[in-house]
This record gives sequence, C-alpha cells and structure tokens, in this order.
Amino acid sequence: MAFATRPIRPGLALAALLATVIPAAAQDAAATAAEATPTIDSGDTAWMLTSTALVLLMTIPGLALFYGGLVRKKNVLSIVMQSFIAACLISVLWMVAGYSIAFSDGGALNSYMGGFSKMFLAGIGTDAVSGSIPEILFAMFQLTFAIITPALITGAFADRMKFSAYLWFIGIWVLVVYAPVCHWVWGGGFLAGEGVLDFAGGTVVHINSGVAGLVTALVLGRRYGFGTENMAPHNLVLSVIGASLLWVGWFGFNAGSAVAANGLAGMALAVTQIATAAAALSWMFAEWITHKRPSVLGAISGAVAGLVAITPASGFVTPSGALAIGFAAGIVCFWAVMWLKAKLGYDDALDVFGIHGVGGIVGALLTGVFAAESIGGTPGLLEGNAGQVVTQAVGIVATLVWSAVATFVILKVIDLVIGLKVTKEVQVEGLDINLHGEIVP
Repeated sequence: MAFATRPIRPGLALAALLATVIPAAAQDAAATAAEATPTIDSGDTAWMLTSTALVLLMTIPGLALFYGGLVRKKNVLSIVMQSFIAACLISVLWMVAGYSIAFSDGGALNSYMGGFSKMFLAGIGTDAVSGSIPEILFAMFQLTFAIITPALITGAFADRMKFSAYLWFIGIWVLVVYAPVCHWVWGGGFLAGEGVLDFAGGTVVHINSGVAGLVTALVLGRRYGFGTENMAPHNLVLSVIGASLLWVGWFGFNAGSAVAANGLAGMALAVTQIATAAAALSWMFAEWITHKRPSVLGAISGAVAGLVAITPASGFVTPSGALAIGFAAGIVCFWAVMWLKAKLGYDDALDVFGIHGVGGIVGALLTGVFAAESIGGTPGLLEGNAGQVVTQAVGIVATLVWSAVATFVILKVIDLVIGLKVTKEVQVEGLDINLHGEIVP
C-alpha cells in the first residue's frame, strides 16, 4: 500500500529551522555575555571585607603598639598619635585623589600615573564591580595599604619631627610618591608592563617606605643624645603585642591580595606563615651567636623582616621558596640593623630602612629567584628564567630612585616653609608633653 505524501514547502521548512536555531543561538550569546560581564561573588566579597579589616588592624592598633613600645616613655603618645592620625588623614586624601591617581586611566601619562576621573570616588556606586568584588571594596582595601605605608616611615624619624610637619609630609607623600608607585605596579603602569612581580607590596609598600625613612632620618639628622643616652625601648610587651597583631593582619595583606577566596589566597597565607617563622628563627640564632643571647626585640624584629620579605613573593612561590626567603631575610636584615647602620652612622630610630627597605629588596630579588610557574604563572631563576631577577632589579631601582628623590624634595620644601625638627629642649623634655600636652603616667 502506497502512502500519500504532501510536498514540503521550502518557506515553512526554513521557518521551522530558524525557530529552532535562533533561540539556541540567542541563549548561547546571552551566556557568553554573562560570562564576559563581571559579577560580584559573595564568597570573594566576604573574604575581602575581612582582609580589609585585617590590614587596617595592622596600623591601628598593630603598628601603633609596635612602635609605641620601642620608643622612650616620654614620646610614646607622639608616635601612637602619628599612626592613628595617618589612618584619618590618608582616608580622606585617598578618597579625594589618591585612588584615582593610583587606579584610573592616566591617558598619555598612564605609564607613570593615573588620571583624575575617579576623584572623590566619582562613579563608584554599589553596582560598580572590580573583578568579582564591588569596586568600592577594592578601593577601601587599597586604602589600608596607603595608610600603613607612610605610617611605617614614622619609625625612622621617631622622637624628633614636628607634628605639623608630619601632617604635611605624609599628606603630600602619599599623593606624590605612594600613589604613582602603586600605579606603576598595580594600576597598569610601566613596571607592570615590564613584568615586575610584586604580589602585595614589596616595592610599593616596603622599599618605598624604607627608602623614604632613610632619607627622612638623614635630612632631620640625629636625635639629641644619640650615641650617648640610653634610648632603649620603654615597654617591649607593647611591642610584642603590636608585632603579633602585624603578623595576624598580614594574612589580609598578602592572602587578601589574591582579591578572591581561592587556592592562591590559601597559598599566600601559607607561605606568609612559613617565611615569618623562618625569619624570626634565623634572626634569633644570628643574634644568639653574635651577642651570646637571644632577645625578645630580636625575635619580633626578625618576624617583621620575614613578613616584609615574603610580601612581594607571596603569590608566586612555593612553601620551599618561602622557607628560603624567610631564612635569608632574617640574617640579612639582622646584618643591616646591627652592622650597616652602625657603619654608616645614620639615626634610623626604629630601623625602618634596615627591616622594610632591606627586607623589601631581599624579598623582591628572591621573588625572581624562587617564582614558580605553577603558582603565579611566571617562572623564576630556578626554573630557567634568569631574566626575571633582572626585571625585579629594575622595579627595585625605579622605586628606590623615585622615593628617595621625591621624599628629599618634599622634606626640603616643608623645612623651608614651617621647619621639620623640634628643638633640643623639646627632645629632652619629650614630644608628648610639648606637642600634645599629655603624658603617660
């Protein structure tokens, strides 16, 4: 039996085909667009909220207590005040212009600094996204780095700078020195283009602040009584508490720089812990061998040196690399504080250059040695990429030169206008009572 058939009309067949294909293609296009559009991840956001709080904790109260215990009792309120007010002043300046200079498009000058399109955080609402987190949260996370960097410098010139001069100095410095260097490395500037590896601030934070601290100590000159009076720390318990808070907060500093709650953040946390412990031990043993006893001050100084050195490497090295970096940092920073400082005779009161400057240089160079392609995507010297060490050196030199020259100019201008250094009489009596009208009983 033959079946009757109807001829198929070409127009109806094409329409049926399009009815099937077009919705599928539209769905595929919508899915692709959704993947390309940044969206906020709640897990990443929660981690970055926590990291931001941890990094702020590093300055207030961490650094304030660490430095506060290391100075003489008559100056403790002065240096604690410097850390506290840095958090206030720089928060405002970062909102007004710092974030824009560091992280917006600078147009023709983009290799060296950002522009001004995001001044006063313009255009950054609750719906603005940076990666997988709100951009306003990214801006606040970066603010905490901008706060602690100039606050670190205060240890170098402890006991001798006018408070008014200090306010002018850190305000200008964070906009003229810190924000541009931040743009060079993290904002799409020329060091990023060169391939410099700095995961969390070896150049931006530590070399920058360490060199600025050395220049400031040299420009201000020595404290009255340096080399003749006892200037030992007045309360090491405060300093141990401060160093411990720095250690804990540093997990937000390094692991938070992954800007996501992922495996890279976990590795950054692990290598931070390993390097810090190794540096504290190597400093302690170096001191034990040299001075016949291990000191509490040496142990906490070594820990901070390890934290500094692992900072640029934390997103690029394995635990084995972190162990080597930590041991090296403890020994080299011990040498810088105990031998180099005495040899050159500069009065870096709380060893900002010896720990942050030298530690940052050690960490940045060794990042080029121990970088593992399996961790951060870039191999180092041990994996056959010797050029990475050279690239790291370029980043170190660029940061060192700009920080030194710009800091020197800023200080000289301020000294010319209002003066930098308190008088001999104020130094003898103490900054607390003279600058703030208060004392610690």
